Amino acid sequence: MKRTLLFAFASAAWLGAAATLAASELEPGFTALTDGKTFNGWRMSEENQNTWTIQDGAFVAKGNRCHLFYEGDGKPFKDFHLKLEVMTGPQSNGGIYFHTQYQATDWPRAGFECQVNNTHGDWIKTGSLWGLVNIGVSLVKDNQWWTQEIIVQGNKVTVLLDGRKLLEYNEPAGAQPGKDFARKLSRGTFALQGHDPNSVVRYKNIRVKRLD
Repeated sequence: MKRTLLFAFASAAWLGAAATLAASELEPGFTALTDGKTFNGWRMSEENQNTWTIQDGAFVAKGNRCHLFYEGDGKPFKDFHLKLEVMTGPQSNGGIYFHTQYQATDWPRAGFECQVNNTHGDWIKTGSLWGLVNIGVSLVKDNQWWTQEIIVQGNKVTVLLDGRKLLEYNEPAGAQPGKDFARKLSRGTFALQGHDPNSVVRYKNIRVKRLD
């Protein structure tokens, strides 16, 4: 399967913390998916729901596996530009799913996971399309906010960290869903991952622009 990968290996300046975004500064065309105060519009899987809390305007995952799915108006996303601010604690693992669907338990099988992991033991690092386009070096740091972006247009997925392109994946014609995890472009919703009790991951300023 042919894949096109473009890497932008960042300078030390790029690795600095990303500024947070106030609601009044929302980019033109984008819609906020969180209000910073409640889980309105989001639905947790049925396992380990105490994993998720809200602190200082951010969704915080700390605990056993539990995924937080966006429900919103129920309209699925196909082509879109998703942006959010992310911060990890040391040895923490998380993830951002897209083209997925609600699942009560287990790891989401529909769609793709864009990895969140700088120093966790899993060698697949932040920004990777887990299990499909795997990057073994982390270009952002724990305990600092960064902006993670996922853009899907047609058969192309682009991932940016702090505004710099990390990878571009072009799904080949005729690609078929996998047996256990689909990893096939289609349509669906977003989900955030609570991975394990030793991981602390914060997600905030989640916003999206539909491109279809």
